[in-house]
Formats: sequence, structure tokens, C-alpha cells
Amino acid sequence: MEESNNSSLSDESVSNRSLNRSQRIFERERRKNEVDDPFVLAVLYFSDAEAGTPVMGNDDLERNLAVVERAAYTQGLPPDAITVMLAFAMRVRVGTNLFPRVLKFLIPGTVVPQEAVVRAAAWLCSTNIPTNTQLFFIKWVLTVFDMIDAKDQLRAIYGFIFSFVTDEKLCPFVCHLLYLLTTKQNVRVFRVRKLLDLVTKLGRKPFLLHLLCLYKVFSPELVTLSVSSRMRYGFKKHNEPWKSALAFVQKKNSALMAPISGLTLRIKDQSKPRKRKHRHLELPTLTCVLTKEPQTELTSIQKLVPLAHIHSFAELLENMHRIELPAQMGSMLSSSVTLHYLDCLQDESAFLRLNFWLGCTLQEDFLFCRDGDTSQNSDEAAQFLQRLMSTQQFLQEGLSSCERFLFKFLTVWDGAFMRSEIFSLLSYIPVVPSDRIGELLLEPLKKLYFTSSVFFKCGLLEVLNSMLRNWLLRHSVYTLDDDLDISISSHVSVYMTLSGYKDSVLQLVQFVGHLAAVGLQLESCNLLLLHFILDFYETVCDIFLKFGLPLLIIPPPGVFYPALLAADPVSVDRLAYIMHRYKVNLEFAKSQIKITQAFHINSQTLSEFNHYVVDMVNLLWNGKMFQSSVHLQLNEDLLQRSQVPDCSSSFHLIHHPAFLGYAIDFHRKCWPDKDIDLNAIKQVRPWRWYMEYLFSQGYTGLQLFSLTVIRRESS
Repeated sequence: MEESNNSSLSDESVSNRSLNRSQRIFERERRKNEVDDPFVLAVLYFSDAEAGTPVMGNDDLERNLAVVERAAYTQGLPPDAITVMLAFAMRVRVGTNLFPRVLKFLIPGTVVPQEAVVRAAAWLCSTNIPTNTQLFFIKWVLTVFDMIDAKDQLRAIYGFIFSFVTDEKLCPFVCHLLYLLTTKQNVRVFRVRKLLDLVTKLGRKPFLLHLLCLYKVFSPELVTLSVSSRMRYGFKKHNEPWKSALAFVQKKNSALMAPISGLTLRIKDQSKPRKRKHRHLELPTLTCVLTKEPQTELTSIQKLVPLAHIHSFAELLENMHRIELPAQMGSMLSSSVTLHYLDCLQDESAFLRLNFWLGCTLQEDFLFCRDGDTSQNSDEAAQFLQRLMSTQQFLQEGLSSCERFLFKFLTVWDGAFMRSEIFSLLSYIPVVPSDRIGELLLEPLKKLYFTSSVFFKCGLLEVLNSMLRNWLLRHSVYTLDDDLDISISSHVSVYMTLSGYKDSVLQLVQFVGHLAAVGLQLESCNLLLLHFILDFYETVCDIFLKFGLPLLIIPPPGVFYPALLAADPVSVDRLAYIMHRYKVNLEFAKSQIKITQAFHINSQTLSEFNHYVVDMVNLLWNGKMFQSSVHLQLNEDLLQRSQVPDCSSSFHLIHHPAFLGYAIDFHRKCWPDKDIDLNAIKQVRPWRWYMEYLFSQGYTGLQLFSLTVIRRESS
């Protein structure tokens, strides 16, 4: 037994020695290959370069620089190489010509060491580097910001970076970098005063206002400057020199690094005319560039927890108030946990940064990109917009950057490109002030509506119906206790007076009424179009009772009478239901006026409703066609020339084209052996049976209308 054990131990030791020998041989070969690798030799050359190394006419430098440059554009540079090349550029002071060249090929293959960035930033101040060189370095930092492996040391030198805002040329890009680094602890009185002084000196520049807006979110008591919610994007593009190279490296090393949205675009030929075509639109993944999770941060209350390290809703609740937002805010759209964070905490600074990222992405990569090979990218753009749509559905509100994008996009939209996605986004546009709704929303939609097919008209009416419901739901949910102001958004402190809210809703409903009336004429009273129009007015008729908004808007005659004379019984029944709900809303409004004087009902509204009811009863029940109508009258000579016998009763519920088939079927069931004489149904008992027969066929709208209007009037 002992011999067998000794034998097995001996075999195991032999195998271990063999394995160790193989590993040593592999490591020796690897080191040999590295020593022979031209890239490694080139990096070693630059790491050994001393201050004062000649640049002009130095063939060794040029040869090694070409090797590193070729490797950077092929597969990106590893972190050590980035550190060496940054140190070389700063230490040797290569000059204004070579320094930009070195920065241009600093394309990270995986991550950028934070220490290298901080050391280079310190050199900016310690050496006499021209402003253009400083500017180029800050642009590079902004481009690779999401790939820097940590941000704590950068935040530690926040004050040093802030000192550069006094330089008018550097200020726009320094403000952008500060915007990405700012936390609540960085907001101080002296910094707010400095920014306000710059606003006084330079004017209300968007980049200054954006940074002040973020400061105001963290410390509203320190920033008294009012900033418009519709301010244009304030930070200039900074990634042009690295765009195409980063896009290539991203695709090649996609498993090692998170994609940076907006950098997947090629550099276009500037000679081509600008065309509003989309390009790549990719959501960044919610990842942390650190090699391992900082466990000490998860246990310490004083430390922030990166959102990428939160994997469940329970962890989110435990760390809700010490979450560190990702540098690339677009990644929040790709994770359900981050959406729960936005929905639960309502962090206004998070929404501010998310809207800024989203606005720049939609503006530059969708709206104003030039023509190119868009066929292969249409799926990516559709997926991006669908993800944006699902985010707004999850949050149950629209994002302000999406709203601004849509207002611009509608002016150039052909109505066909990404129609379903654009329609879905339109339905979540928040309430637009009445003085701007026409210019921003209604006029572009009107042009599209009247120049498109009936199917587009139906889709647009459905979108406007959804938009109206969202507006009304927001009123019913976010109305303040004093019932004077309505919050336009749950995460932004922007309010609209109740009268302003009513004006916007009134303008939208009247606009749809105009579209509906003219659309029915253009499309010869198309039944499908009429169906979507009645859908809209089913929402309108219950504005007061169901949504609590003191407003009653009657449909125009161009909608009411085509529905009343429709050859489809469902349309007539739905119109009857709508009139029934108007009756209920009006009666409830009258009762509230007597109690609280909630609002005044316009006499014209009451008059129009009464005329509609009288016309409807006379037409369907009494067989007196338009005898008292003020909206629609027919000349007697015209009726005689039509040679239609008994014209006044042609639209009675028995003879109405929509119900003629039911009347014939009812007659055959009641008098199977007699010739068809529909006038026999008008007798008292058969008429009651006929009405019950119609109600049994599912026409509850007619039943409710008869109960609330006809029987009450007769009693």
C-alpha cells in the first residue's frame, strides 16, 4: 500500500516538474518575442527619452513614433503605452507641431490610466505650454473621459481644473470637463461667483449656463440666475480628431471596452452638402472600467457606490443615497436597475446630465449627420429610438431633450422615415405652452397631415389622442394642492398656471377638430379615419369628469354630422355614447358650479350641445331631418330634385342606411308571412321591441343616449 502511495506521489511530482518546465519555456519565449517586438522597443525608446531630446531631424524618434502610431490606429494603445507617450510629450516638450500628433494617436485599446491624465494636467501648469496645446489636451481628455479607469484623483484636482475657466479660449471645454466631474461637494460660493462674473463678462454663453444649471441642482440657494429649460446645447464637439480611429478600435476590441455613443461615426467629406440622415446610434453599456469591484466602498457609508456595481433592486435600495452615476449617462437607458433609480429617487442632476447626453446624441448623430451608407444602420437607429421610447414608457413621461429633438426633426421629416418610432416618441411630448405650440408642434404636423395618405392621418390622430391623454393624466396626478399650478415634469421644477394648461389643451383639441373635419372631406368620410376621430372625442368628452380639468369642448359640425350620417352603425352608436358622456359631464359641471363656482360653462358650448342633441333626436327618433338645425340645412328644391320619397324620414333609425339591415331582419322575425313594410315598426309596441332588439345587438351607446336624453326629455 505504501509502495503504491509512493509511486503515485512520484508520478505527481514528475508531472508538476514537467508543467513548471513548460510554463518557464512559454514565459521565456514570450519575453523573447516582446524584446523582439518593434512596438515594445519603440515604447522603451520613448520611456528612456530625456528632456531636451532633439525632435527636428531625429530619425530614431521619427521611426519609433511611426511604429507606435501604426499600432495605435490598428489595435489601440495599452495603458502603459499611453502613460509613456503622455509623459514623453510633456517631459520632452516636443513642440506645437509634434505634440498634437502624439495626442492624435493616443487611442486607448482598453482603458486610460487616471494617474497619467493627472500627471499630464499638472505638467500643463508647470511648463510654458501654448494655449492651443492645452486646448488640444483637454479635448483629448473629454474624448476618452468614459475610458479613464477611475475619477477620484481627477475630482481631487477639481479646483486646479476650475482655475482654467478664466481663459476665454479654454473656458468652453473646461466647463464641459467640470460638468462631468461636478459633485455636490464641488459647489462652492466662490466658484458660483466666478461663473456669474464670467456670465457678466462673456454674456449668457450656453456652456456657462449649463454648468451653472448643474450647480443650481446641487445648491439652489447659491445660484439665483434663472436658466431657460429650452436652452440649446452648450458644449461643442471635441472628438473629431479621434472619431474614426476610436470607432475602428471600438469594433475590434468590443469585448474589452464599452462603446462610446457618438464616436462610431466616420469623419465625413466636408465638401458634401449637409443632409439630415441618421448614422450609428448605440447605447453605451453600463460597465465599470475598474478591474475589480472596490469592496471597501460597498461597506463604507462615506464612499460612493458606482451604479455599475448595483445588480438588483434590493442593492439599489440599500445604496440609494450614495450612488455614483456613470460618466456616460446614456448607459442608464440600457439597464432596468438604473431606470428604477431615476424613477424612485427623481434625481434632477441625473435627468439633467441624461438629457444633455441624449440631446447631443440625437442632435449630432441623427438629425444633422450627412448622407452615407444608412441602409445597414437603420436597424441600429430603430433600436435606439425604441429603447428611448420604452424608457419614456417606464418613466411615464417624456424627456426634455427628446422633446427638443422632435420639434426640430418635424420640420424636416417626410412622414415615412422611422414613422412608428417617431409617432411613439411624439405621444410623450409634455405640455407645450399655448403661445409656442402652434409654431413648434401643430404647424409641422398640419403640413404632414394634409400631404399624406389616409393611413398616416389615422396614425397621427392616434398619436394626438395618446398625447392628450398623457397631458390630462399629468394634470390629474401632478396638480398642486392649491389647484393653481401644474407641474409639467415630475423631475424638473417647471410649473404652468391652470389657465395656461387649459389654453394648451384647448388649442390641441381645436387643432385636431380642424384636422378631422377637413380630413373627412378629403378622404370622402373614410370609415377608418372616422374611427380614430371618434376615439379622440371619446377622450375629449370626459375631460372634466374623468381627468378633473375644468374644460368642455364640443366637436365641430364637420365631425358630428359625418358621424351621424355614416353608413356604419358602429360609428353612429359611438357618437351616441359620446353625446351621452357630454351630457353627464355638463350636468356634473353645473352641479359643481352651484357648490364651488369651479368654472364657468360657456353659453356657446351649451348652445352647440343642445343643437346637436335636438338634431340627433329629430333625425334618428322623430324622422324630422334638419328641421331645426343651425349648422346644416338643405334647400327644399334640392331635396325635390333628388326624387327621394319622404326625405325627412330617410335617416330615421328604421330607414337609416346604417340600420336598414337590422330593420329588415327585425320585420322578418316579427311578421315572417307579410310583405316588408318598415313603417309598421313605428307603431308603439313594435317600436319598443325594435329598440330592445338594437340594444341586444350591442349598441349600448344608443341605449345610454336614449336613457339620459330622450326619456328624461319626454318625462
